[in-house]
Amino acid sequence: MTLLAFLLAYRIRSISGFIPGINLPFDVGSFPPLDEYIRFSIVAAICLVAISALRRMYSLKSTFRFSREFKQIFIATSMWLLAIIAYFFLIRTFPFSRLALIYTWFLAIVFISAGRLLIRLFQYFTLQAGIGKKPVLFVGHGAITQRLAAEFSKNISYQVVGFIDNTFKESPKEHYEKNRKNKKPQNLPYLGKLDQIEKILNKYHIEEIIQTKTDLDHQEAADLLAFCREHHLTFNFVPDLLEIQQANIETETWADIPVIKLKPTRLDGWGKVCKRVFDLAGAGIGIIILSPVFLITAIAIKLDSKGTILFKYLDDGTRAKRVGEHGKLFNFYKFRSMHPNTHNLRYTELASKNVRDDSPLAKIKDDPRVTRVGKFLRKTSIDELPQLFNVLKGEMSLVGPRPHLPEEVAQYQKHHKFVLAIKPGITGLAQTSGRSDLNFEEEVRLDTYYIEHWSLWLDIVIIFKTIGVLFKDYQE
Repeated sequence: MTLLAFLLAYRIRSISGFIPGINLPFDVGSFPPLDEYIRFSIVAAICLVAISALRRMYSLKSTFRFSREFKQIFIATSMWLLAIIAYFFLIRTFPFSRLALIYTWFLAIVFISAGRLLIRLFQYFTLQAGIGKKPVLFVGHGAITQRLAAEFSKNISYQVVGFIDNTFKESPKEHYEKNRKNKKPQNLPYLGKLDQIEKILNKYHIEEIIQTKTDLDHQEAADLLAFCREHHLTFNFVPDLLEIQQANIETETWADIPVIKLKPTRLDGWGKVCKRVFDLAGAGIGIIILSPVFLITAIAIKLDSKGTILFKYLDDGTRAKRVGEHGKLFNFYKFRSMHPNTHNLRYTELASKNVRDDSPLAKIKDDPRVTRVGKFLRKTSIDELPQLFNVLKGEMSLVGPRPHLPEEVAQYQKHHKFVLAIKPGITGLAQTSGRSDLNFEEEVRLDTYYIEHWSLWLDIVIIFKTIGVLFKDYQE
């Protein structure tokens, strides 16, 4: 594909009027002979292959998205172009048209991407025929296993064969019969105990294992890992909260003794400064661009029901607040989506409709307090837009854990309070990974991961994912 790009660029550059309105005369003297040009092209193409290999772009893995692959192609070809320019700058000669090199760079991206797409089409049809699927086995059962199994079942590259668990009380046959009688889908059968894993491996030709059971003892976990290494299996595991929190560590030596320092977040020093600058820029631009939406929403709320435009006060007249960084309270801005003086009904008349009995957070099914306009505002998340002003004031961030009510935070367990280590966000990893369908523990797990693995790029990805989720939810 790179050689094809070079040859086509050579041909295009020889056309003086190729770019409409711009006449670029072709000087034969500015180009080497074709055979010399081809030799240079071959060397340059080999260099691009080497750069791509160093960037691990020749993996046989077929489960990542093409957008990620295209990004890798763009980065690799751009690095390659800069290397060529640097080389000719050092030798102080440039044997052919610089414009031809730019053409080659662009065409290489197009042709290599097209080649990768053809490979993906081939992979797709073979996977549709059942060729090349990766059999996956889960170790453990429960809500997390069911959720992951459902997600893997949607991916054409995987074949979920079932799960094993030492503590599961039913036999494989009893589990099958029970599901058959209850007419449950047979996409996650129980295959046996952990000590039967080798037999299961030989029967189903397992290639990947996902451990969702976090309470394996040390010996069981070590044996499982050793088994995967021995049989060259890909091993994945779902970490518990403590393991996630150990991701951001520093090692220091005190009195010749190595000491591991567990930092609560990467948002320290310049990280905090970068996030604040990003928040200010994003909130400022967002308020300017969305100002017509603010105006239209305010008018719609006033016409639809009595009360204030913003949700400011609780039923007893006190200011509506949320819990922010390190447990500090702040005034929370949000478009009003409910009828006035109905907030406290969630704890009295509507308490029986709460679908989150095991969580500090309340979620009312078919909430009668929500106005007609409020339903639309909540579905599109327009009611959250005034929080941009909280971001400007420094009370919130564009991306972070969800801001919760003081009475909700009062019910937190100790490990839940880690999400208060940073400013809450308008959107976050939990919101883009299931919205309100997640249970509270899953939400805490995702927020904890975000805090430990924060980066500016992660914030950008979450913001774009939020836009995609909102657009999808609105269509539905």
